[in-house]
Amino acid sequence: MAKPLRLAPIRLAVVADIHHGENSFTKMGSEALPLMAEFRRFVEEARPDAVIDLGDRISDRDHATDLRLEQEVADAFSAIAVPRFHLCGNHDRDHLSVAENEAILGQPLGHRTIDLGDWRLVLWAADSRIHRPGGFILTEADLLWLAATVNAADRPLAIMSHVPLSGHAQTGNYYFERNPEFSTYPGAERARAVLRQARVPVICLAGHVHWNTLTIVDGIPHLTLQSLTESFTTLPRPAGAWGLLELGETIAWTVHGNDPFVAKLDAADTLRRWMTPLQPFSEHPELRRRHPALAAE
Repeated sequence: MAKPLRLAPIRLAVVADIHHGENSFTKMGSEALPLMAEFRRFVEEARPDAVIDLGDRISDRDHATDLRLEQEVADAFSAIAVPRFHLCGNHDRDHLSVAENEAILGQPLGHRTIDLGDWRLVLWAADSRIHRPGGFILTEADLLWLAATVNAADRPLAIMSHVPLSGHAQTGNYYFERNPEFSTYPGAERARAVLRQARVPVICLAGHVHWNTLTIVDGIPHLTLQSLTESFTTLPRPAGAWGLLELGETIAWTVHGNDPFVAKLDAADTLRRWMTPLQPFSEHPELRRRHPALAAE
């Protein structure tokens, strides 16, 4: 175990994939606003230092409808008294621009860093639009901003994005088991290589994939949060999920609702880096010498 760190704790309330709008597949969008009222009550009781919205506030339909739906979600957030920060998800961007989302939410939605206590909140606003045909695009500008932020870090980083970077398996996921290319960015391994250079504790948190996961890559924990209105893991009810992330010497993650999840890690342990993965067995000279048949495969 790594040497403990001395870090003053902060608390973040997190919600993801609200999907306000018509019910669609297993997304129960008609329940979004009542569930948002429950989330607001949770925030009032928990008194976090900030609220984070990881994006996909709506289920898109067309420009006019999406403007209305986004405004209704913004109104639901407006009663929250603590600082709140938003990211755009792919459904927020199908028919609306980033500027239109900014006007509705009343804040900039580009890349941002916010220092909270001994931690730095990193809102990595990488392009979250699904380009058709194709899919997500990890732009060089987005990657370079992340690299500069990681390299300049003088305190632990809590990196928030809509799309996960872990590249974890999607086996069992209703949406992505058969569509894994839409679950992360092409080239996400380059972003993970950037994170590997961090000299401070790092934790990553994303939405998009509509389930609770913890994947550790190179010693860095990658969390995903279940959608507020998703039901494929909680049928016939929506998950009603939101999370409380407590960051200090210990990282504590608790997901509330009908699909609960708990994880606890030492912040210092996220500084450990793993060995570079072994090359293909058929290319490794030592293995080829021991097992000549490998060379013929």
